Amino acid sequence: MTKMIVGLGNPGDKYEHTKHNVGFDVLDVLANDLNINFKRDKTFIADVASTMVAGQKVILVKPVTFMNDSGKSVKPLLAYNGLDASDLTVIYDDLDMAVGKLRLRQKGSAGGHNGMKSIFSHLGTQEFNRIKVGIGRPKHGMSVVNHVLGRFDKEDKELAEVGIARACDAVRYYLETDDFNKTGNEFNG
Repeated sequence: MTKMIVGLGNPGDKYEHTKHNVGFDVLDVLANDLNINFKRDKTFIADVASTMVAGQKVILVKPVTFMNDSGKSVKPLLAYNGLDASDLTVIYDDLDMAVGKLRLRQKGSAGGHNGMKSIFSHLGTQEFNRIKVGIGRPKHGMSVVNHVLGRFDKEDKELAEVGIARACDAVRYYLETDDFNKTGNEFNG
């Protein structure tokens, strides 16, 4: 049994730790906890790390295609590893949720998230596990683009770090139980 966990974000120092990169941040913390390192895979346009957890292979993936083309990495990596959408979990930001809140779902729309739209388009399905991490709405009339590409202010940074840690805990719980519904019951909110 193999599971692929994908965190969405944009590559490069300019985007590091921005709100839109919480998927990358979750995977970085998870990789550190699992004591594994990412390596750039130019074939699949992604940073990839793998290990064994609870007797199953786990592949962590950070597409480096830029957010809007995330599906270009995800679909070929699934195929290469003999996996399908049921083996996939995607972690990404959601601006319609309070900072640090989690929502685990197994299907649904992209909700305007271009990284998810790309994955839907490439996979031809919306039915796969996802963990959304809240980043909150823009404050003080800020545009959505500036909000998602900006970093958390001091007030929200602590909440975001709690959400990132809880998302890591949710992934580990899911890998240990192999039950995404049960994981959602434990970690939604």
